[in-house]
This record gives sequence, C-alpha cells and structure tokens, in this order.
Amino acid sequence: MIGKKRTVRDIIDQKGTGDKIVMLTAYDASFGRLLDRSGVEIVLVGDSLGMVLLGYESTVPVTMEEMLHHCRAVKHGVERALLVGDMPFLSYQVDKREAIANAGRFLKEAGCDAVKVEGGLEICETVAAMVRAGIPVMGHIGLTPQTAGALGGYKVQGKDGESARRLLAEAKGLAEAGVFALVLECIPDKLAGAITASIAIPTIGIGAGVQCDGQVLVSHDLLGMFEKFVPSFVKRYADLAPQIAGGINAFRDEVKSGVYPDAEHSFVMQGEVADLLKQDKG
Repeated sequence: MIGKKRTVRDIIDQKGTGDKIVMLTAYDASFGRLLDRSGVEIVLVGDSLGMVLLGYESTVPVTMEEMLHHCRAVKHGVERALLVGDMPFLSYQVDKREAIANAGRFLKEAGCDAVKVEGGLEICETVAAMVRAGIPVMGHIGLTPQTAGALGGYKVQGKDGESARRLLAEAKGLAEAGVFALVLECIPDKLAGAITASIAIPTIGIGAGVQCDGQVLVSHDLLGMFEKFVPSFVKRYADLAPQIAGGINAFRDEVKSGVYPDAEHSFVMQGEVADLLKQDKG
C-alpha cells in the first residue's frame, strides 16, 4: 500500500496545486491492485466494462448487478486509491429516491467511496439529493456515452458558441449541486480550460486537453488490450494484445507438440513411491 487512503477531500484539495489527478479504470481485483500500487489516485469502475469485458455495442445495456459485481471485485485489490463506481443508464435518471437507493448500493454493497453520473442541468436536482443523503458524487459532461445516440454519436461537444455556453452552465450547475469532481469528455481544450477556471472543484479530462486538473483513460485502451476501436485522444503506452496473442499461440503449439509440460514444469516422483511403481511394472 502506497501512502494513506485517498479521500474526496484529498482530491478536491489537489485542484490548483499543480499536482495532476490520475484516474484509470479497473474491472477486477488484479487490475485494481496494479493501479493502486502504481500510485493512481482514483480507480474508476467504469460502465465501459460493457464494451471492454462483456462485448456489448455500447454502455447502455450494462445493469446495476453487473456494475456492483465488478465494483466488489475491484474493491478487493484497492487499498489506497479513491474507488468510484459508474452508475449505469437509467439507474439514476428516473426518480430521485431510486437514484439515492441505487447510489447507496455502490457504497454499502460494493465498498465504493463515490459514484459517477453522466448529465448536465437535467440531473442537478438529483445530484443535490444524493449529496444530501451523504453520497459523494462525481459528474460527467461533454460526450456522455450513455446518451451518445442523442448527441449524434461519439463526437466532440462544445464546438460552437451555444453548446459551449451550455457546457459552462452545466459545469457550474453541477458544482453548485455538490459534485466533488467533474469529468470533461471530448471537449475542445480551450473550453475545458475555461470550465476548469470557472469552478472550484477539479476537472478530469478525457479528450479535453491539458488544462484540466487531471486525466482519465480506459486502462485497456492505453495498454493496447482493446482493439475493436481506439479513440483519437488515446495514447497507447503499451501494445499488449499482440503479446498476449503470442503467448497463447506459443502455449497452443507446445501443448500440441508435446513440448509442454517438460520435466522442469512437472512434479517428478521420487523415493519409495517411485520404487513401488518400478516394482509394479516388473
């Protein structure tokens, strides 16, 4: 474990210090442990697991039970980082009471420290109700994958004056509603900078330029493990998919040819039992 457990207050206090916030996704205990030991400040169990792990075409089909299952798994690997669970589509949009109840499950049943929700002014009242109930909430504006269809697809948001003003208003509204941090996805860098300067809480960018207070990526994207498509804002720091395939192919070939397992990777019988087997053969 590296240092003390991160809290929401720690994340808020990083704003303006020059110490950029690092957030990455994890979907199981082993990945959570790797991120935690690497000093990542926020581990997000993203609903991106629907596409990365479950093979869905979007994040929309992801259920509460699927999210809670993976959050519980990641919790077993995370000791220091702030653990945030993504609330899936229609788990918080329908009704405030239902939103509070579902968000509470992330804390009570899955051990998360906070939840993340997508949306702007239309969810501010719900966010405020969740915060009043004692649930730390992270916001998410710009390109919101759960409603990407209504936005015209996976496109950069805030490129004209009207939409830029709307995003500024949404950021301020969510900050006033009580979110402790705000993800800005696929927003022009200057607009992201203006939003960052206009609110007292940290912004965490994904395809939103360097002026944000922190950055987040899907871990499978930056490690080159998800090949279906790669967003243009993703920088690959490793290319693991070919290495994984190479290892699997080598194992297959050695099993087929009888090379594996060899003596080094087998348990060799010795002593009285080995002598007994010799006698039986005799």
